[in-house]
Amino acid sequence: MVAIRRTVKASEARQKLSGLINEVFDRKNRVIIERSGIPVAAVVSPADLANLEKMEAEKEERFRVLAEMRKPFEGVPSEEIEREVERAIAEVRREKRTEGSAGDST
Repeated sequence: MVAIRRTVKASEARQKLSGLINEVFDRKNRVIIERSGIPVAAVVSPADLANLEKMEAEKEERFRVLAEMRKPFEGVPSEEIEREVERAIAEVRREKRTEGSAGDST
C-alpha cells in the first residue's frame, strides 16, 4: 500500500494532532507540517522512520567504503587517476575484443 502524503499548516497540526497521529497509524499516511508555506516537520509511521534510518545507515556505509577506496590515491591528481582509468578500460576492451574474435574462428 502506497502511503498518502498530506500537507497541513502548523496551526492546524496543533489543533488536530491526535487525529493526525491516528491517520498516520491507521492508514500509514505521511503528514507534512508547514509554517508559512515552508515544510518544517513530518509525522510518519514507525515503519517509515525505520526505513529512513536504514537507508541513512546504508548511505553512510557506502560513503565509508568509498573513503577507504580513496585512501591509497590521496595526493594523486584527479587528472592522473582519470587517465589511468581510461587506459585500463581501453585495455580491458581490447582484451574482450581479442577474446571475442578468437572465439569466432573455432
